[in-house]
Amino acid sequence: MATINKNLSAVGDLPAISPDWTFAIVKAEWNDEITSGLYDGAIELLLTSGVAPENIHTMEVPGSFELPLGAQWAIERYEVDAVICLGSVIRGETAHFDYVCQAVSLGIKDVSLEYNLPVIFGVLTDNNIEQSRARSGGKHGNKGTEAAATAVKMLALRDGA
Repeated sequence: MATINKNLSAVGDLPAISPDWTFAIVKAEWNDEITSGLYDGAIELLLTSGVAPENIHTMEVPGSFELPLGAQWAIERYEVDAVICLGSVIRGETAHFDYVCQAVSLGIKDVSLEYNLPVIFGVLTDNNIEQSRARSGGKHGNKGTEAAATAVKMLALRDGA
């Protein structure tokens, strides 16, 4: 999604939260400055929307590449309704960026379809650290907030709301 003139934290009206919904947030440790900002945005949206703190489970994985397996383990361990994957991959001088981004996006999609649950792609794939900062609580808002809102909207869609 292009973020020029867009604030990722402007998610609009959200459907009502079911008190039974449970969430897992799987956060990559790599690029912690960025992923911690994403995490803060996701947590804030869930809590202010009425999700009980005990219905939010957090798991950290070493890097974005490990997010799909972390999501799978979170589903199995916590029996959640949705998983929010938060990571940051910043382009470097080699093709590593392309391989990691492709593997993470396909892996998250595969886990979502395998478990028939919303597994949300809250992974920044930026060209530089400045872009990542702008999208993890900076001038373009917070992709973590957007990812949490997407999880809520998908659960409401599942439940027919």
